[in-house]
Amino acid sequence: MVVIYSEVAKLLQSFDPIFAFSGFLVGTLVGLTGVGGGSLMTPILVLFFGINPTTAVGTDLIYAAITKMFGTIVHHKRKSVDWKIVGLLALGSVPATILTLYAIKAHGQTPEFASMIKKFLGFTLFATAALVIGRGYIVKLSKDYSHGANAKANVILTIITGVFLGGLVSLTSVGAGAIGVTALILLFPQLSTLRIVASDIAHAVPLTLLAGIGYIFMGQVNFGLLISLLVGSIPGIIIGSVFAPKIPEKILRTILAIVLCLVGYKLLASK
Repeated sequence: MVVIYSEVAKLLQSFDPIFAFSGFLVGTLVGLTGVGGGSLMTPILVLFFGINPTTAVGTDLIYAAITKMFGTIVHHKRKSVDWKIVGLLALGSVPATILTLYAIKAHGQTPEFASMIKKFLGFTLFATAALVIGRGYIVKLSKDYSHGANAKANVILTIITGVFLGGLVSLTSVGAGAIGVTALILLFPQLSTLRIVASDIAHAVPLTLLAGIGYIFMGQVNFGLLISLLVGSIPGIIIGSVFAPKIPEKILRTILAIVLCLVGYKLLASK
């Protein structure tokens, strides 16, 4: 009991208001745009606070698992989650996550591997920005494609999507939001946006939790940092969600895409 109290006290002492404020800003943007926090949180930790890329990814994965767990509970109660889609995605993402964690464990402690994560993260942010801007076109394309959609092919493609997301999210903590939702829109155009988003959030929980646990065992999760981020992001998400309907979506998406491109450029330009 004394040991537990001591550990809790250490975590509370490690609380940093600067990280909490960063969590608040990212949480607000997530509430306004709906794009996953990993697209911004991990790059901010790496670029502005000098956190080791592997530790930044690991901490953000646990952060995402906790926040999206609450989102999944809400969506499940509203019966918005398509659990069949979640299961198909997990069928691909779980083994891909395990393999990616094995690769990180073998090579993740080297400066070269950390640099590779930064570069890969930069490219992922550019891809995310493109998807944010082109979401309307993608929705239109998916409706045109739905006339020739094949159910069996969609099952296979959904599993393959899970494999891609498992590797991408485990390596960068980015992709479970904008990229995952975009893929599901193309595969299941007959579903409502709400059901697609809810299913993507539900799938992100086991994906980020499994990957995050792997990073914990590798000693690459900063729990003091995690608490600071959560303290700031929770009220930020609430505030962002309140103001989101009052700001034109096109303006929000344009601003977010610009920010993602700038951060992506900084990551690619950094050594």
